[in-house]
Amino acid sequence: MNQTFLDYYRCPENFGDFTLTAAAGGRSGFFLFGENVYCYGLTSAGAVADEVRPGLYDAMADVVIEGTSLRLPFNPTEVIENLRRERYVRSARDGFGKASEEHPLADAYRVLRPALPLAIRRRLQKLYLRGWESLRFPSWPVDRTVDNICERLLTLVLKCQGVDRIPFIWFWPEGAPGCAIVTHDVEGVSGKNFCSRLMDLDDSVGIKASFQIVPERRYPVTAAFLDGIRGRGFEINIHDINHDGRLFAEREGFLRRAERINSYAKEFGAQGFRSGALYRRPEWYEALDSAYDMSIPNVAHLDPQRGGCCTVLPFFIGKTLELPLTTTQDYSLFNILDNYSIDLWKQQIALIAEKHGLVSFIVHPDYVIEKRARASYLALLAYLVQLRAGGMLWIALPNEVNQWWRERSQMTVVPNERGFRIEGKGKERARLAFATLVENKLTFTIENQR
Repeated sequence: MNQTFLDYYRCPENFGDFTLTAAAGGRSGFFLFGENVYCYGLTSAGAVADEVRPGLYDAMADVVIEGTSLRLPFNPTEVIENLRRERYVRSARDGFGKASEEHPLADAYRVLRPALPLAIRRRLQKLYLRGWESLRFPSWPVDRTVDNICERLLTLVLKCQGVDRIPFIWFWPEGAPGCAIVTHDVEGVSGKNFCSRLMDLDDSVGIKASFQIVPERRYPVTAAFLDGIRGRGFEINIHDINHDGRLFAEREGFLRRAERINSYAKEFGAQGFRSGALYRRPEWYEALDSAYDMSIPNVAHLDPQRGGCCTVLPFFIGKTLELPLTTTQDYSLFNILDNYSIDLWKQQIALIAEKHGLVSFIVHPDYVIEKRARASYLALLAYLVQLRAGGMLWIALPNEVNQWWRERSQMTVVPNERGFRIEGKGKERARLAFATLVENKLTFTIENQR
């Protein structure tokens, strides 16, 4: 029950001494772990609820410290995985989960969508998404529940073990406070034709991005097109199979499509994957050969499939590394929220930065052709460059994040004559950090960081 916590921080195993106060039973549901930290799973104590609402049982009241051991009324690994994999998302009556993909009107919309004027599409999408502002969970505009759970556990461990500090491996290479990736999903012919110009915009500020390519039906995918992207130092990933919204509709069909996706990934030299419209079923990911996936939003209030993974840091789903989408898509910002400022993006960046997380963007070449949208994207690029110049962000390609996170996941913190050191491949880029309590507030410091 401690492995997810240990993997999150990569701290020595003796700091993950958790046990259950009693066997958890009954049914899964929502409860609290301290103020405003929502959990979903089984407990061995209070009653759980079907939804986030006032008056939830607070598991903090039943936490017991016995010597250096922490006894909890729930399993942290179960709760965190329930959130990351969106197991809290309920059935069709909410319009959540697979229901949004399989609704009878959804097929009709997908067939008609290419022929519908943008104004009509926007109206239909707003109608479908109505009431999103009243959703209590996940938290808008960024949900940090998993990260808050881990911090709360770390605080309790510091108290129960009676130590001044706990060593762990910092989240990003060279001690970077945070990380950002920019990704471009190429949806149609107009977007494909704008890719060269979009690369010019990115290159003008020294930012490289990934391009997610739809292999079938949408537009011709030639070797020259792919080479033109790779040759400029940008990255290529697979975007669905044909973007018809049916990838996860049923298991056998998915497996057939997964074979084709894997074949295209090999042909294109692509390590990453993102599904069309961010439809997803994480329990099926094992059929894909992708090293990493980028299909799970942090909070999905404005997406066809609602939910969200409730974390701002990468995590593994089996062999696949998930790089969650942690900011609002450009299409949603411009066409659902009718907002062309970058204030929301700035707010999301600030919230993610507080947890030293991954700031990830989807900007479609199809939707930044228009002058006003392009100006918004240029403003975003300028802001990212400003943060990078101030030492606040490591701006990387998705595959670079994948490589780093996999190396970090295999590193260990071991004692030495001076205190602690990091062992493992890639340790030269890793930084040792320490968690301490300052006036009862969790604080991180990085060793030898100027």
